[in-house]
Amino acid sequence: MAEKICCPGPLGTSGGNTASGGAFREAVCVHTSKVYDSCRSKECLRDIRVYLTREAQDMLNSGGIASVKPRAADLLCVKIDVEPVQFNRGLYSVDSRFFYRIECEVSCAVGRPRIIDGLAVFDKRVMLFGGEGGARIFSSRYIEDGSDVQLRPNSNRPTAVVEVVDPIMLDARVVEPEASCNCCCCALRDVPRPLCSCFGGDELVLTNDGYQLFVTLGQFSIIRLERDIQLLMPAYDICLPRRDCSNSNIGGETDPCEVFSNFDFPIDAFFPPQSDKAGCLFTGSAGVNDNRSGCGCGNNNSCSGNNSCR
Repeated sequence: MAEKICCPGPLGTSGGNTASGGAFREAVCVHTSKVYDSCRSKECLRDIRVYLTREAQDMLNSGGIASVKPRAADLLCVKIDVEPVQFNRGLYSVDSRFFYRIECEVSCAVGRPRIIDGLAVFDKRVMLFGGEGGARIFSSRYIEDGSDVQLRPNSNRPTAVVEVVDPIMLDARVVEPEASCNCCCCALRDVPRPLCSCFGGDELVLTNDGYQLFVTLGQFSIIRLERDIQLLMPAYDICLPRRDCSNSNIGGETDPCEVFSNFDFPIDAFFPPQSDKAGCLFTGSAGVNDNRSGCGCGNNNSCSGNNSCR
């Protein structure tokens, strides 16, 4: 059994740093962020209200909407708030608010289709373990021949990180005023000022009056809690780049034919790669993909003689 390495330094028989086989060069102490807990989600966000711009809202209220099609959804930002859970030491609630820019294509009874956009909001809460500890951290930045800059005091409390890809637009529909919810609890009360510039300076309608646009989104996300920590890690060697980017033609001209000689021949452009499902179109006596013909998808028999796939 290999001896436990307890302190930084080069490997050897002295200093307590030994390892069987000598797989790495030395043990080093690094300051990094450690993931204490994380979760992933695949969610279908059904019927999320879209707060349209004034121009788009006026067009919906005018009536005559024949159909609406989802077009694009862009994630603008995510606001995160981390708070400790009472009576559960080490647990934290992570509240995330997602802001999306939604584009839809609206077709009217008369005229050509038009593009409308607006803001959609989705709230999510998860419980994650972030450990305990509340040390206060003070640091400075070195200034040569002068007083060091004192950085802002910090703490080692957990930091929430949210990773999200742009959502997938699944559906969109317009709801008439009589069928929509007009209660004040469903209305968006405040929009961060920087987000208003994403709509060309047009005002967003936050009231519940008139027609309303609802969309369904598919979203993938990962949420994790991190803490700064010092870890003892194995170091194999220094990391030296292998690629040489020296400019040997300084002051001279580069030979274009020499550059072209480094290009690979575009074989796929002349001979496109064939799909594995190309044999699925074989038609037997009983129809397409007839397994009794001896060839085709779903048949494990070998092809020989007159039954070979062409």
